[in-house]
Amino acid sequence: MKDSSVLPILFSKLPQIAGGELLQLAEDRSIDDIITDSRKANPLKNSLFLAINGERHDGHQYINELHQKGCRQFILEKEINISSFPDCNFLLVKSSIVAFQKIASAHRNNFYVPIIGITGSNGKTIVKEWLNQLLSPDYAVAKNPGSYNSQLGVPLSVWQMGTQHSLGIFEAGISKPGEMKLLAEIIKPTIGIFTNLLDAHNEGFKSLKQKAEEKALLFEKSETVIYCKDHKLIDEAFSSAKNQKYFTWGYSKNADITIKQLGKQEFQITSQGQSFSIKQNFPDSASWENLFHCVAVMLYLGYSPNAIESRISQLKSLPMRLEMKEGLNGSTIIDDSYSNDLTGLKIALDFLMSQNHGKSLVILSDMLETGLKETEWIDQVNQLLLQHKIDKLIAIGAEFTAHATRLTQSKFVFPTVEKFIDEIQSIDFGNATILIKGARVFRFERIVRQFQKKIHGTVMEINLAAVVHNLNIFRAQLKPSTKMMAMVKAFAYGSGSHEVASILQYHKVDYLGVAYADEGKILRSHGIHLPIMVMNPTPDSFQTLVDSRLEPSVYSLTLLQSLINQIPARPAGGRKSEISIHLKIDTGMHRLGFEEPELDEVIGLLKAHPNIKIKSVYSHLAGSDEKIHDSFSSEQAEKFNLLCGRISSALDRPFLKHILNSSGISRLSRHQFDMVRLGIGLYGIDPGNELSDILKPAVTLRATISQIKIIEPGETIGYGRHGKSEKEMKIATLSIGYADGYSRAFSKGVGKVLVNNAFAPVVGNVCMDMTMIDITGMEVKEGDEVTIFGEGLPVSEVASWINTIPYEILTSTSDRVKRIFFAESI
Repeated sequence: MKDSSVLPILFSKLPQIAGGELLQLAEDRSIDDIITDSRKANPLKNSLFLAINGERHDGHQYINELHQKGCRQFILEKEINISSFPDCNFLLVKSSIVAFQKIASAHRNNFYVPIIGITGSNGKTIVKEWLNQLLSPDYAVAKNPGSYNSQLGVPLSVWQMGTQHSLGIFEAGISKPGEMKLLAEIIKPTIGIFTNLLDAHNEGFKSLKQKAEEKALLFEKSETVIYCKDHKLIDEAFSSAKNQKYFTWGYSKNADITIKQLGKQEFQITSQGQSFSIKQNFPDSASWENLFHCVAVMLYLGYSPNAIESRISQLKSLPMRLEMKEGLNGSTIIDDSYSNDLTGLKIALDFLMSQNHGKSLVILSDMLETGLKETEWIDQVNQLLLQHKIDKLIAIGAEFTAHATRLTQSKFVFPTVEKFIDEIQSIDFGNATILIKGARVFRFERIVRQFQKKIHGTVMEINLAAVVHNLNIFRAQLKPSTKMMAMVKAFAYGSGSHEVASILQYHKVDYLGVAYADEGKILRSHGIHLPIMVMNPTPDSFQTLVDSRLEPSVYSLTLLQSLINQIPARPAGGRKSEISIHLKIDTGMHRLGFEEPELDEVIGLLKAHPNIKIKSVYSHLAGSDEKIHDSFSSEQAEKFNLLCGRISSALDRPFLKHILNSSGISRLSRHQFDMVRLGIGLYGIDPGNELSDILKPAVTLRATISQIKIIEPGETIGYGRHGKSEKEMKIATLSIGYADGYSRAFSKGVGKVLVNNAFAPVVGNVCMDMTMIDITGMEVKEGDEVTIFGEGLPVSEVASWINTIPYEILTSTSDRVKRIFFAESI
């Protein structure tokens, strides 16, 4: 196996490598780091920023910000005035992403080590992570962090390869023809894995056959391709190719590796006349399919049956996400306690930056499988922590202890987890955001338990990545000039206000909307600096509005006059007092808002009190989610526009106009005006059903099974004896009731929950803290989780059972239900 020192790529060589025009070369620097997001850590001296002119964001507008942070090298997609940056290097290209792909391909050419490339519809990330677990005792592995398998994610992943790595494992995903050839040039896999082929994400392809052929292009130059022979279309895609070698597995005798099921969780593997068995506790067929791909790779690499059996038996399932939880003493815990490497640490630190608005603390274990010398990876950890401006580090492990002087920031160092736990009381963790990240062998879950508040058996999980995905789906419906107000009222539709607000602020929404002043005050206390509109202000909250820089919605003459009386133009002390407001006009909803005849008086009051500044004028569509009301919605929008014109002409002041909510954005985007208000759409629900297929559910409510009972025929169950068993019945009692927000309307079989992918109906009446369900015939045990709504059980379907709407189901979930926020990790 040949290894080589990686020659640095100099900026002056980029036109030769990536194409484009060299606009300016102030100082020829090497490229040591790639930046695609200006919000993340401060750049290194030799960082390169890719300015991408995207559908919703233009990276060119952040060049000045990055220059101030220290970045001096840029790839541009359009010309800018570079005279303000005489100390910078600039390359102009047609596509920054394509240019980076070529740079990453040039970097990949430095390495002569085995590279495993993985594609398919499902299982890519699991197979990659399992292979990493199985092979890392023998190889220093470079791999995609999380599921970085896109046109940008793949080059970012390959860019991380260094001379310390002896194996690469990279996954690649595509959404349309032509993309895989680009990724194949970057990965250049020597071994290929094609996991499976499903209808999911099939929109960009004419047929499944075309999809199979396009994905197979990743392996045109591979030494061999591993796949399941039983997948007909995959088999056809390769059997038609020339000069391609395969190593297949399957249940049929035609495969190189044959699989025979011996028991529920035991299989016999036969290859080249040799047979052995493997056991695991994975209950589903998808997990076993992923596992067989891993077994095939190990056999191809020459591992013995005994080694395969041993390592498979130790294989652990992976949550592949970091979780944010409420901690003790006002702290917030970011739990990433099952893996630790440099790339994963950078991702976790970036997430910490998006959520932290006070003290930051990182608890970190030794890194055991980097392939680097201890001093090298410790220096890189130190650099990352300094870049992210971490306030304090707790370093745990023998290597950190031996080289503690290389860590230059405030720190505590402990040789073992046990020693840290013994002294935990002497360290102040109050009101901090704490990232806990450790290699699996350190079992950092023990530390998480020390910090985490006791969790109620019912938990609401909020997928922040899904929230961002949904935000971008709705953004794509808008003109670039249209602003976005994100509604985080009612505890962010039950999901948790400041955590969701933080991620929205990080992703540059323009405004936030809350229902009451106290909600806005809480957001300010958690570091939210975006403008915030308060939809339901009251006179007794006006001082809070001023103190917390909140902007009230004003919808009546009574409220406006009260505001004028309490916010005088020239208060005592002579300092001018101003407040920004949002005028609400009633155009047909007939809930809140000024009627047309009242506008003259409103205009007169505002002219007389110029310290009351109008930030926006808005209204609300009464039937934006239903086509039957479209003509009425258009009438509302036309009336709104006319009334806004009247106000604008009279006051001669600019202001924003907005009328669309989530369903309005998806169905009536022609009426988007200057800004839109996105609410429930953030959580994957489109009441207008235009975008439902491409939105991701962001909220899951889970409960646990507290007890299981066998009920004899003729017995009754629950209050009022409304549950009756006609024959022997097995029931489970869940840790959720109407005090948690699970309505009594779900009683007597109306409601159902998801238990191990099967529906179990409610038995009898829902109680205050508990609910009984029928699990007759199911394999269930105490402690198992059940889904109240979420993946596999949409909240819209749950709402329909009791003739309500998803809004009510989400917002009814009580505050005593713990919220866990998570995002991709690894």
